[in-house]
Amino acid sequence: MAETQAVETPRRAAKDERRAARLAKDIGAFAKAHGGAEGQLAYLGERGTRIVLVGEDGGWGDLVATTYEVAQKAVEKAGITVHEDFDGEFAAKVETGPYEWKRMAGIQLGG
Repeated sequence: MAETQAVETPRRAAKDERRAARLAKDIGAFAKAHGGAEGQLAYLGERGTRIVLVGEDGGWGDLVATTYEVAQKAVEKAGITVHEDFDGEFAAKVETGPYEWKRMAGIQLGG
């Protein structure tokens, strides 16, 4: 079976640049709302790449980019610190509340 890859064309490059700019704007808005932000890129396979964001106030969220390259461009444009892994001091910055704990328990219990 032949492997399929997206061919980089000027049109596709322009579209990816617009996607990165839109994501960078969203990252900037998150950072502004949370007193700054740091991130981590998590490859999701064919679905793209998740940009996990953690604010200085402990708030967190995520965005999904179509490709790892688009995600990299977005975080570079936004100017945030990007971590290799989601562990240690970076993960400790995340504040979870009752909602998250309830959701995590529900997942464990099949809910």
